[in-house]
Amino acid sequence: MSTRPRRRLLAVLACLTVVLFPQPASSTYADSAARSGEAGSGPQAWGTYGPSAPAGVHWDDVNRKHWARSAIDHVAGVNNWMRDFRPLEEGVYPYKPDDLETRRLFARALYRAFGTALEVDPAVTFNDLPDTDRFFRFANVAVAQGWIEAVDGDFRPTEPVTTAMVHRALVLALGLGDLAAGADALHMRDGTTIPTPGGFGTLLIGMRLGLRYNHGDESLDVGPDDPLSRAEVAWSLYRATTAPSWVRDALAGYATIELPNLSERMQQIVEWGVRYVGQPYLWGGDWAEPTPSGYCCGWQPRGGFDCSGMTWWLMKKASAGWDNSPPREYVGWNLPERSSAAMASVGTRIRWRDIRPGDLLFYDGDEDGTVDHVDTYIGNGWVIDSGSSNAGVTITYVFDNWYEDHFVRGRRLTA
Repeated sequence: MSTRPRRRLLAVLACLTVVLFPQPASSTYADSAARSGEAGSGPQAWGTYGPSAPAGVHWDDVNRKHWARSAIDHVAGVNNWMRDFRPLEEGVYPYKPDDLETRRLFARALYRAFGTALEVDPAVTFNDLPDTDRFFRFANVAVAQGWIEAVDGDFRPTEPVTTAMVHRALVLALGLGDLAAGADALHMRDGTTIPTPGGFGTLLIGMRLGLRYNHGDESLDVGPDDPLSRAEVAWSLYRATTAPSWVRDALAGYATIELPNLSERMQQIVEWGVRYVGQPYLWGGDWAEPTPSGYCCGWQPRGGFDCSGMTWWLMKKASAGWDNSPPREYVGWNLPERSSAAMASVGTRIRWRDIRPGDLLFYDGDEDGTVDHVDTYIGNGWVIDSGSSNAGVTITYVFDNWYEDHFVRGRRLTA
């Protein structure tokens, strides 16, 4: 354990795995799934299942213990969506899991998985991909459907895809664009909009679908703008194409998401938090970049947050080598404790019925009397949360589901 600093050891208490779909849902199944879960890990995310090996297809470069093996079997063995290379011998194919996935190969995978019934749109052309190119049909359909965006008339066929790009394509291909649009239009009751980054909605819904893999080796975790390997893309496509039928009902709240009228300070908190939706879940992570020089509180290999780390990032004022302002527009509050259990142990106790925007909400997933998860309430049932089931930072709904059932107490920092 010598490679883990003390600050990251404390974080073992900080966060538990949280449910993938705790949205208000008309589906009884979805509601049941949101309330179930194994003790100590939070509500259980829906599982992804597929054949353990494809019939008649074997990989020369993907062993059975590879983290994405089941996904690769599904998208390139059982299905041919990402079976992109000629066999080395009968039935033996290279998959090239560590190569970056190009836009043209991803477009072909999207076409094979979702678009074979769609026709080429003659109005869609590219400066850098002639209609005689074998990838033109796939690129044309992907752009015409809005799954992939052309850039100044170029398709850029050999450039790698990114996390945000893959989330956009798969969320839209699944027909969940209205949910993403609702998230993009995040606003308060009086109509005041909360600024969100470009691609925010599809990135958020993709996170809630579990399209990003949460690696045990945190140096492998990817952020929204990172180029993706073929193994990462296989996982995303696998998750998207095996999503249960109740997904739309479970995520329906995003289509009409609205916050209460917030104070100027609370608006600043929400605006700061939404910038980091899509950042990966890192055990002990509490910084948006790799650990800066001179940082007081331990090392992390890349930007990312666990649950209490995200709470620090949102709410803690600068102190003793930790300072994320500027660019944060507000000072923050005294929050010396790092783990969720320690955070919950001081301050005014707030009951569930009294929570208001800015309160920290604490949960006991093990039901053993120990707090093991925290998030920040932003109103109307929504929180800014980082959990391992979502593989990172999201906006999540907490009313009438596992979160409410396992709520222990709130803590109020803001006046």
